[in-house]
Amino acid sequence: MKAAIAEMEPYRRIVGPATRQRVRSTLRAALNAAIAQQLITFNPAAHVELEAGKRPKALVWTEERILHWKRTGEKPSPVMVWTPEHTGLFLDHIAEDRLYALFHLIAFRGLRRGEACGQKWTDTNLDAGLITVAKQLVVDGWEVYEDDPKTDAGARTIALDSDTVQALKRHRAQQDKDREEWESAWVETGRVFTRENGELLHPANVTRRFVELYEEIGLPPVRLHDLRHGAATLAHAAGADLKDIQEMLGHSSITITADTYTSLLPEADLAIAEAAARLVPRARATTENVTTENATPEADSEEPGEAEEAEADSVPDGADPSGEISEPGDPSAHAPLTQTAPDDESEAE
Repeated sequence: MKAAIAEMEPYRRIVGPATRQRVRSTLRAALNAAIAQQLITFNPAAHVELEAGKRPKALVWTEERILHWKRTGEKPSPVMVWTPEHTGLFLDHIAEDRLYALFHLIAFRGLRRGEACGQKWTDTNLDAGLITVAKQLVVDGWEVYEDDPKTDAGARTIALDSDTVQALKRHRAQQDKDREEWESAWVETGRVFTRENGELLHPANVTRRFVELYEEIGLPPVRLHDLRHGAATLAHAAGADLKDIQEMLGHSSITITADTYTSLLPEADLAIAEAAARLVPRARATTENVTTENATPEADSEEPGEAEEAEADSVPDGADPSGEISEPGDPSAHAPLTQTAPDDESEAE
């Protein structure tokens, strides 16, 4: 197995640890069956050592993590998730880009890259606000081919929010204009997202464009697949339960959803901490409140409500509780493209 990996052509992307573990498991089972049929006497796959296939936990780009990344160029985790503010800045910046609707769809409804590139208009009902994920585009080396969704659960119907519906309607209108301009040279693929002449989008080029766009405004690095993590995190923060998120993402197991895709946003984490603390009655807090209420006002005491207003004024309006990022165009905010995680979209869940 190691020799086969070493002999792979250089342009072919090497799969990650989790996929290697699954390949070894399948091979080991097949060779055990061969032993049972007395075709071989031992199982060589049983002695192949591989690195752990544990999926990395997604982390949110907080202010502290952004500062660490700027100082060192290191990402805290291979899987990083933007805050809602980051996602909003990104979508506002790319509003006029040809691929805006594609990135919007992934950011809010969590499609895989290949699913978005493979989506067909015949499986898209904008009047009903529904899309059915029935096909995906898969990259093998540099070749692209159509395939079924990654798992049986991947074939699913997803509800669309009104903003996503409007984005797709504007995209369809632009595609109709492109079709008229290209006339007979237009390549009819029936895909929602295509090149200007109707040809299929290469998924790798979509990833490359994604990186170019977010680097233009100095956002911290994420993979395109991490927008899918972000969609799950947003849904979780909005109140969706794990079963709903599992179905939205097309996971075959709710364990994958729970273990990998529900990073807590700082705001939601703080709200949970405060709510938990309020469940425990404290005598000391009650005594302090009584003492404060019975105290004789000083001559320079604040008018009722001034303390609350002062506390509110201590945080500027519109401040980002999850931490500020650099202003768009700040050269110091840009990390080299080499700092982004490897493009392993094809094997990610």
